[in-house]
Amino acid sequence: MMNGVVRDEGVIQNRECESGLDPTEVDEEGRPKRTGTVWTVTARIVTVVVGFGVLSLPWGMAELGWVAGVATLLLFAIITFYTSSLLAECYKSPLTAKRNYTYMLAVKTTLGGKMYMVCGLVQYAIMIGSIIGFTLTASISMEAIQKSNCYHKSGNNASSCTHFSHKPYMIGMGILEILLSQIPKIDHVWWLSMLATLTSFGYSFMGIGLALATIILGHGKRTSVTGIEVGRPPGITPAQKIWKMFRALGNVSLAYSYSLVLIEIQDTMKSSETEIKEMKRANMAGVLITTALYLSCACFGYAAFGNNAPGNMLTGFGFYEPFWLIDLANIFIVLHLLGAYQVLAQPIFSVVESHARRRWPESKFVTEEYPVVVGIGINNGNGNSMMSINLLRLSWRSMFVGFVTLVAMAFPYFNELLGLLGAISYWPLTVYFPVKMYIAQNKITPTTTTSCSIRWFGLQILNFVCLLVALASLCGSLQGFAQALRII
Repeated sequence: MMNGVVRDEGVIQNRECESGLDPTEVDEEGRPKRTGTVWTVTARIVTVVVGFGVLSLPWGMAELGWVAGVATLLLFAIITFYTSSLLAECYKSPLTAKRNYTYMLAVKTTLGGKMYMVCGLVQYAIMIGSIIGFTLTASISMEAIQKSNCYHKSGNNASSCTHFSHKPYMIGMGILEILLSQIPKIDHVWWLSMLATLTSFGYSFMGIGLALATIILGHGKRTSVTGIEVGRPPGITPAQKIWKMFRALGNVSLAYSYSLVLIEIQDTMKSSETEIKEMKRANMAGVLITTALYLSCACFGYAAFGNNAPGNMLTGFGFYEPFWLIDLANIFIVLHLLGAYQVLAQPIFSVVESHARRRWPESKFVTEEYPVVVGIGINNGNGNSMMSINLLRLSWRSMFVGFVTLVAMAFPYFNELLGLLGAISYWPLTVYFPVKMYIAQNKITPTTTTSCSIRWFGLQILNFVCLLVALASLCGSLQGFAQALRII
């Protein structure tokens, strides 16, 4: 799951180099020189990929089984690497050699304004959906900390520990995010992004370590080649088995949904004649590392929990001890999601506020900043307060956070939400747009040479198959929501 910083102005605009920079510090297009290498780009890819989607992988393995589960992870890894390589080719325009600094700019340059608008709608839908998921997951982890301490004091079978609710924590999360949302720009939350990165790796490795310790101690549960078996405990029907397998596909696809920021990451690569080849090498290394992490989490988690694997390996209480380590892992989840929330929300805030400033430039409600004293002696060096309140920012951002919190409280279903996010994000952003841009840039048609025809049909088949998988996981997630809400 995408976990990195998204560019300001809604990931649509890219900041141009300011005039007056030393000529030795700018590239041929007048922008600050890029200094990234294969290794730094690989590190950024891994950082972006690792997210809260990793926590559901043992559940996905339980639904799919050893054969289909491992095969699905490997297949998504191969597809992601291939389409990421196609996307790397779209970084530069083949006619002008001009760089596309963002995913959205690449779509606009290659496919035109209509596809640019479609891509933007998909992007913002995914960002808002992910923010809802962050609110839900963080509150579940807060509840898990309370339950963990209760089980430690009262025993693993204490019925008094099963009646807690995560909804009060959702409200608390919303209040905290309203405060954090008053930070004016994404540049000011770099420390939240760094915190999110460190804590995401922390809880991922804690989960793997706890699962591995469970296996070594001989406490692993029963598994099977095909996963949860029809008619056997916990007892599901053939139809339920199929629906859950579809949801598991969505969960896995979400874990690999990070293409939206790949061009931004590529834009950090040092300029050279081989930079596209180096980006492909970085893509391969990043996908290999993350796939190894995902396989470890999924396989060790499934071997530890068996066919009763919880939807979230750190909050479903497959582990009870050491309680302090489980508490620490869940604290890391909360800290990660607090930061990730702002990383995705700030570009949305920026788009609305930038439009409002252009539309009503004379409005004090939109443009006026009101200084607020936040502490004795805290200023920016000119005697001015470092904290200011803007009425538009205060009202609009508070309403957005309140809306997200209400939606999260209305649909508190972790795996169904992850499957839905995977369904709507993986195919369009990881497969459809990269394939369409690659075909358009290279003028691949079914009526030219034999090799071009084969390549065109192959790309269309890949696109169609991934669309079918997305539709299947979408249907599975919607069925899960309907069943949870007792509609069907």
